[in-house]
Amino acid sequence: MTVATARAHPNIALVKYWGKRDEQLMLPAAGSLSLTLDVLPTTTTVELDPQATRDALELNGSAATPVQLARVERLLALVRERAGSDVFTRVRSHNVAPTGAGLASSASGFAALATAAAAAYGLDLDARALSALARRGSGSASRSIAPGLAVWRAGEDDATSVAEPIAGPDIRMVVVTVDRAAKPLSSREGMRLTALTSPFYDAWVSSTAETLEAAEAACRDDDFTRLGRIAESHALRMHAVIQSADPPIRYLGSRGTAVFEEIERLRGEGIEAYATADAGPNVVAITRPDDAERVARALAPFGETLIAGPGPGAHLVDEAVA
Repeated sequence: MTVATARAHPNIALVKYWGKRDEQLMLPAAGSLSLTLDVLPTTTTVELDPQATRDALELNGSAATPVQLARVERLLALVRERAGSDVFTRVRSHNVAPTGAGLASSASGFAALATAAAAAYGLDLDARALSALARRGSGSASRSIAPGLAVWRAGEDDATSVAEPIAGPDIRMVVVTVDRAAKPLSSREGMRLTALTSPFYDAWVSSTAETLEAAEAACRDDDFTRLGRIAESHALRMHAVIQSADPPIRYLGSRGTAVFEEIERLRGEGIEAYATADAGPNVVAITRPDDAERVARALAPFGETLIAGPGPGAHLVDEAVA
């Protein structure tokens, strides 16, 4: 196969990944747990071009920036090495989610790229191998290979730091987009600065490992309430440690904080919902399926709302990106 198209969906972490112990292999400092969504997909077409002298990337109909292209080139070089090929590609990708705004567009993007590139170069990779490959482009992309709830194991090496699906409560997420603009500091740079300068970083890593164990236990027990409480607490811890970097990094902002406060108010009225936010200004409410519509209405004044449920893992599709 010389051309392949794949689709992958973003995932929202309930137990957060923030920091790497190996930047070359993209190995995380601690494991994480997420939900792959059924909305906001990325669709990516990879086409081998024997006449090309380097890879080309088109994102959302426009030529990619040099930084975006460089990240894609690194992953494609790894695929070529494994396939024993020296043929470059033309990549066309389309994000439904806003790019670089803390809604996991890099997770869906690199999961789709890894899946399409492996197929285009003729690599026969199972889900674990695809998860490891996607991780080399973006750490959180390892989780978007898996459907629904997934745990990304920190692992011991390149082959064992992979995501795998797990069972758990039936949840919905209300995505509240308060700002679609790309954040001024990438997650990759934010992680590096936090690890280098925060006096609380080591405690963040050790406590995240403990939090992941507690979250997995909540999933095994099908305990929505416990999982929701863990997720909100861990999101606040992540943003706290990020803000403790020098200079401080403030991804969430006042509007995002207001959404957290509104979700807390809803709980006071008896509507069980919990807040989480990745490294960006936008917030996600974790709800039971029957409460999702009501929560979405309550949060609509803060920004565009979208209800999401558990989604599929990354997969090949027939239609190519034009």
